[in-house]
Amino acid sequence: MNQAAPEYELGDFIKLKKKHPCGSQEWEILRIGADFRLRCLGCGHQIMMPRRQVEKNTREVRKKA
Repeated sequence: MNQAAPEYELGDFIKLKKKHPCGSQEWEILRIGADFRLRCLGCGHQIMMPRRQVEKNTREVRKKA
């Protein structure tokens, strides 16, 4: 049976496998759907990533405080 994917919520912080060019691996989730909008916590750059890629490359999920 497949391992359940982590539950993502707006405002959560995720750590991805690869570093952003600024050196940060930490991202904030700004939008959830078929695509995720993520904001780099190092430099503030925003990207859109397909859900499948986010789920595959997530190392850790930290819930918002």
